[in-house]
Parts: sequence; structure tokens; C-alpha cells
Amino acid sequence: MILYNYIRYLDYLTNKLDGFFKNQQPYICCKKGCAKCCKNGNYPFTEIEFRYLMLGFKKLKPELQNIIKNKIQNIFEDRLTFEGEHFNYECPFLQNDECLVYDYRGIICRTFGLMYFRDDGSSKIPFCAFEGLNYANVLDAETKTISEEKYKELGNVIEPYAFNVSYNYLTNEDHEFAYSIQFGERKTLLDWLVDEFKIQ
Repeated sequence: MILYNYIRYLDYLTNKLDGFFKNQQPYICCKKGCAKCCKNGNYPFTEIEFRYLMLGFKKLKPELQNIIKNKIQNIFEDRLTFEGEHFNYECPFLQNDECLVYDYRGIICRTFGLMYFRDDGSSKIPFCAFEGLNYANVLDAETKTISEEKYKELGNVIEPYAFNVSYNYLTNEDHEFAYSIQFGERKTLLDWLVDEFKIQ
């Protein structure tokens, strides 16, 4: 029942996000085979998202499951020797620049690519903009903000806009109440996977 309600929530969210991406189409470069967002992150997941993700994992062929488990082991070992402040990694479900569990992916994966409002109300531009992708055509690289001048040069009717799709907002108590779900504990994807497969 809980996963059924979560799937209902994902249906609602997908419809919203499809509209947002369509609205921002002049600035969006997302397409199959572009996997920048999957190659350098730590991917926050709530418990219910992870349980749903694992449904997708269990549908994969055993050889693909083993490839993923080996990747998880390697990422875990890399983290053990990592000395920096923020450990980022390539998602272990990425294979040949495609997600093996795309239909079961997490909320953070579904929203990436849009500008969004942070908790403090400021807007956040996706990092791929700085690599020539989403919003790069209206980005002022020096100020790291959207350039009104570049936007006007494009002559687009729709202006570049940030949406209320931060991870914290989309997994808050209001959505839990509205859809009778509990997101549960929040951890990085790697931490969920290490616990799930008892990697050490």
C-alpha cells in the first residue's frame, strides 16, 4: 500500500516535471545518452525511494546485478581512501551512459536539469550549465547567474525560470500527508546500497 501511494505521488510529480521541462525547453539539453548528472554526485535517497529503486534492480538480469554490485564495492573502497570534504561518485546503475533502472530512479534524478529554489529562496542553476548544457545559452560564466542580455538576444517568449522542486521540498511532510506516504530515513545512495548488500 505504501509503495502504491508512492507510485501515485511519482505520477503526480512526473506530470508536473514534464510541464516544467517543456516550459524551459529553449534552455534544456537533456537527452538519452547525456549522463553528466549521473557521473558526479552523492545522490540523496529517502527510504521509500530506495525501496522502489530496488524493485527495478531485482528485475535486472543476474549478470547486470553483479556488475552493479561490483561497482558499489569499488565505490565503497574509493570512499575509504578519500581525503577530501565531499565524496562524489558515478552512480553504479549507470551503464554505457544509460540508467539501468530509469523508471525506478530517485526524485533527485527526476528533477535534475531544472533551475530550482533553494530552501532560502535563492535559485540554483544545475552544474551542467557550466559544462555547456542546460541554461548554458543564458549563463553569465563570470557572475554564475542567468544573463538577462543573453536571454533577450535569444528572443524567447519564455524566460529562464526556477521552480519549487528542491529535494527537501519534494520530500517534505506536506507531500507525505497528501499522499499517505512516509519517505523515511534519508541517506546517500551509496550508504543505502552498502547496507543493503552488506558491503565492507
